[in-house]
Amino acid sequence: MRPTINPVLAALARARMQAAPMFAKWCELHGLSPCPAAPAHVARFVVDCAPLGIERLWLAVQDISRLHVSAGLADPTLGGAAAAAISNLAGIDPPRSWPNDRKQRFKSLPYDLQVYVAAHEAQREKALRRAQNEAATARHKLAAYQKNETRTNEESKSNENDTHPNA
Repeated sequence: MRPTINPVLAALARARMQAAPMFAKWCELHGLSPCPAAPAHVARFVVDCAPLGIERLWLAVQDISRLHVSAGLADPTLGGAAAAAISNLAGIDPPRSWPNDRKQRFKSLPYDLQVYVAAHEAQREKALRRAQNEAATARHKLAAYQKNETRTNEESKSNENDTHPNA
């Protein structure tokens, strides 16, 4: 006798398939359940689908996250193997200003935060370089002014000595 499938559960399964279609198809091909999914399965999905590119794959990862959170389950895309796989695919380097012990922590951040932090850091470094260049230009102008002022003072003193001979 064939077991009857609860129509509510069947509808829920179809809805989940629609919520994360790329991951659901991948899971179907590999004989895995899309929900709940293990972080290792999400990591394997990211590695297997890497040729799609990070932008397209990140959308699929967000679908997986929403699917699990909406079902009241733990998000398998946060941290661990899944975050490492996404970070490796994205290839975003940690900010140079971060201490070495925190650079590894950067790799565990979600991709969208890595993008934000890296862009913010690049903007900060650009502003810092601009300020340093402006300061260097001001120092050169000041040095030239002081040199010119010293020369002018020396010339005026020598002119005073020439016009007022000591008797």
